Amino acid sequence: MRVVFDPNVIISAALSPGGTPALVYELWRSGAFELVVSPKLLWELEGVLAREKFADLVHPDEVAQLLLVPTSDAVLAPDPAEEPGVRSVDPDDDYLIALASHTRSVLISGDKDLLDLSDRIPVYSPAELRALIEDSASDPT
Repeated sequence: MRVVFDPNVIISAALSPGGTPALVYELWRSGAFELVVSPKLLWELEGVLAREKFADLVHPDEVAQLLLVPTSDAVLAPDPAEEPGVRSVDPDDDYLIALASHTRSVLISGDKDLLDLSDRIPVYSPAELRALIEDSASDPT
């Protein structure tokens, strides 16, 4: 399975190491699925983590690690040139939809606007991804 994480999933994993986003991040690190990133996604992640409000929450070394790991261990795909067929309420999220579509990946997000598109695109919450992986691991067939 190929997965595109909305940057909010990686940020949530950093802020709450015991939470579900951190658990799915670790599932990726253990090889449960392939993570797909793009230059724009990494740029957004870096920009959000550089905001002052995160300075007291995430140590600079953790920020560097959060940026290094997806850059070195994930599949780096080019930013899609075309617009997605399905659009989000927030146009800034459309690139995530296009990236997931272009790379034939599922999109993982905690963003309600994106999750509301689940009847039209493969988008799941971190908890839903975790359940999918656990269900497939326990299925003997």
